[in-house]
Parts: sequence; C-alpha cells; structure tokens
Amino acid sequence: MQRFRSEVPASLAWVCAVLLLWTSTAGAAVTLKTSDTRLAAAFDWARRQALAYAFSGDPVGDWYEASLPGRQAFCMRDVAHQSMGAHFLGLACHTRNMLRRFAENISDSKDWCSYWEIDQNNRPAQVDYKDDTRFWYNLPANFDVLDACFRMYAWTGDGNYVSDPVFQNFYRRTVYDYVARWDLSVDRIMARPRIMNIRGHLNPSNRFQKNRGIPSYDEGNPKFVVAIDQLAAQYAGFSAYARFAQLWADSNEAKNALEKAAALRSLLNETWWDKSTHRFYTRVNLDHELEGHGMNPSLLYYGALEDGEKSGSVLASILDATKSPDAMGVEEQSHVPEILYRYEKPEAAYEQILDLTREDKARREYPEVSYSVIGAIVNGLMGIQVENADPGNALTDSMYVEGPVSTLPRLTAQTQWAEIDELPVRNNYIRVRHDGLRKSSFQNVHGPSLIWRACLPVSVSKLTVNGSAVPAKAARQHGQRLSCASTPVGSGDTATVEAIE
Repeated sequence: MQRFRSEVPASLAWVCAVLLLWTSTAGAAVTLKTSDTRLAAAFDWARRQALAYAFSGDPVGDWYEASLPGRQAFCMRDVAHQSMGAHFLGLACHTRNMLRRFAENISDSKDWCSYWEIDQNNRPAQVDYKDDTRFWYNLPANFDVLDACFRMYAWTGDGNYVSDPVFQNFYRRTVYDYVARWDLSVDRIMARPRIMNIRGHLNPSNRFQKNRGIPSYDEGNPKFVVAIDQLAAQYAGFSAYARFAQLWADSNEAKNALEKAAALRSLLNETWWDKSTHRFYTRVNLDHELEGHGMNPSLLYYGALEDGEKSGSVLASILDATKSPDAMGVEEQSHVPEILYRYEKPEAAYEQILDLTREDKARREYPEVSYSVIGAIVNGLMGIQVENADPGNALTDSMYVEGPVSTLPRLTAQTQWAEIDELPVRNNYIRVRHDGLRKSSFQNVHGPSLIWRACLPVSVSKLTVNGSAVPAKAARQHGQRLSCASTPVGSGDTATVEAIE
C-alpha cells in the first residue's frame, strides 16, 4: 500500500493570503460582458446570489452555503458540485477549507464516513447527526469529494491537495477502508445488503439506522442495494485517486487505481446496459435484480461512458426531461447545463441556464443553482478548461496538471459575443473573448506564461494565430468536429485565433 510523503504542507493561511493578494490585484470575482442581455442578467444574478452565500470569520473558517438555505451549513455533495463555480468567484480558499473539514473528520468510528453536513460553528449539522452511530450519509459522497479535490488542484495548483496528510489520509481511507467497510468493490457491490454497519439492534423507526450509508444520492426510495450513481461516482473517485498517485510518483498505486476505475466503467457499460430497451438500468433492487430506467445523468456528469449509443441514450433522456418543467428538482437540474454543454448541446444548455435563473423559478435561491450557473457559463458556454493528460498516458508521458488552458466557444445565435474576465487559473488571471464561433481572444492578465489551446467548432485546414496562418489541428469532442491551435501567451500578452476559411 502507498506510503505517502510526510512533509508538512504549506500553511493554509499563507496560501490563502497569497491568493487574496492576487484577487485584490486582479479583481474580486469573475465577470461577464456580452451582447446577450438575457445571458448577462442570468450571470449577474448568479454572481450576486452566490457571493451572498460566502462567509468568513466563523469558527469553521471560510465557507459558503452548500445546503438548504438557512441551515448555515455545507454538505458534501453540494460542495463537490459548487466548487467549480466557487473557484471562478474567487472562493478557492473557502472550498479548500470546506473540503479539508470533510477530510479531517473521516473516522473508523463512523465506518470511514465523514460528517455529511458541517455548520458554521464547525459542528456536524444537528439535523443530520446525533453521534457516530446515528447519522445521515450518502455513500457517493467520499468519491465526490475526492474528485472535487483533484479538480480544485488542477485549477488552483494548490499543493496542499497533494501533500497535506489530512487530504492524503482521506483519499487512502476512501479507496481502501471505506470501500471494504461498505462492500463497494466491483466484486461485491451488486451483492451487498442495503443496510450495513448497524450498531445495536435494528430499529425500523430509527431514521438514522436506515439512512446511515445510502448507496446513492436518491433518498426517496429505500428498496435498492445500490444505484447507478454510486458506481459512476466511484469511477470518478478512483480516476482522481490515480492522478494523485501519479503526483506522488507512485506508478504502482496509480496503475491499481486505474484498473479499479476501468473495472467500474466496464461493469456500468456492460452489466448495467439493458440491450432490450437501449437504456441503462438505474438500480439493483433488494432481490439483487437490476431494475428501472431513469434519466441517469450521473453517467455523463462523472464521465463514465464513452461516446456512442450508450452516452447518446442518456443524453436523449436528459433532453426529454428538459421539455417537462416538473421532471427535475433544482438540485438535479443544476447539473444539466454543464452536461449539455459538455456533450455539445449548447442551445438546450442555454435554455436551461435561463430557466434556472428566471425570477419566478421555484427554489432558485438554493445555493447549488447560482454556483452551478457560473460554472456552466465558464466551463460550458465559454468552454474554458484546464487540460490534464489522460491518466493512463500520464504514467508514461509524465504529464500531470501543468497542461494548457483550452477554450471552445459554444455561443448560440442569441449571443453574438461574450467575454469572461478576472478568471483565476492556477497562478494566473485570464480574460477570454469569443466573437461568434470563429474567433477567440485570450489575454494573460496576470501571472506567468502559459499555453493556450484554442479550439473552434469548425472544420478548416488553417487558422490564424495573431494574424499569421498556421495549420489547424483537427480534433473531435463528443461528436463535434474541432479545429485547434496552440500558442504561448506571456504575462500581460494577448493572443487571437480565428478561422480564415
């Protein structure tokens, strides 16, 4: 088993002080300028709402609401999902503090769970926790947090995610002890019991006994032993753990984690696929039989499927659900725009952003809505990503996090141009502008030189980089043909890439 490096990480307070200095130099939080007044209004509302939920000076440290409004608390699932939007809003230290609170509270007495929800006073939220034998917990949460930790490392470059023993312990306990304690290994997960690790006699009226280890984020149906989102989250978690192992220079540990991730993906794509309906099953019932055919957006959200018939089936189910206003609650709907953008359905994604942010939208004040809208606009509509090597290739190519920043415009006819500014990426702040789908500009406002990989959703043989023609590199992403070019951008410099054919 991996023996982690034991060096003491940089002071959390010192790192946040540096980030605060950068923020005060470059601006308070990401901004959007655009020709599209409706998109601008949606972004501005989400930005104001999300920042209103951010707090400092409480016993728990820096934090933001990531739970039901009014609880003054944050839960594991919501933090993992809100973390991307929070990063763009300048709240990286808030997120790191919250993720670390979850990491430090994992324990044997809780069967390697953490606290599902923590309040502003650094206590487990009383509505979800009585003691270590009686508490609410959704089992995908550990893997969701592990995945979020790597995403935050990729975007911030914060070495604490890699070297802090508290985080390391959480990662290791999750992929080993937690999996073993809750029968979540590939060879056990479909044969596991619904209720496990009970202390004392089983009492059907005890809400915590039956909800201490829900094998899904589906909290409304107690009649299954595992749901498909559990496996999808585990796939993402093991993939993230493999990347951390690569950063620890432990190729054997990384290889082992990649094999487990591949086994989970194979189980999902082969066993859970219903050939008769061309849809995925949703859960394994109490008789250990596969059943149900839900929307299953987790398969695309966690990247557990390859392109083709199976991902297309899930995508079609999501698109069908968007046509019915009552098909989803805002928690589930908040994931939809980023999924639709990622799978190259920008028109539908755009409509979902407008729907989530309209003034009469029921429960739009739920924190996950505003944070996810910011994330979807930056990652999705603007297509701004930090590129990481494929984890398998990284083992041989020694490519980890310091890859290029890529962009891909996904503007619709309603948006002639859009510009994101004050966007934090590792040690940089950047500005990105798209003029339609054929021209993008990138300014390295603050920070060291970096590589910009500009992709346009067109198929051409040449692009111009700062006015000079260069061969376009063809690529394909979820069925969309792309033409790309890469260029270094020095501190303070601006580069422009345009399709000329």
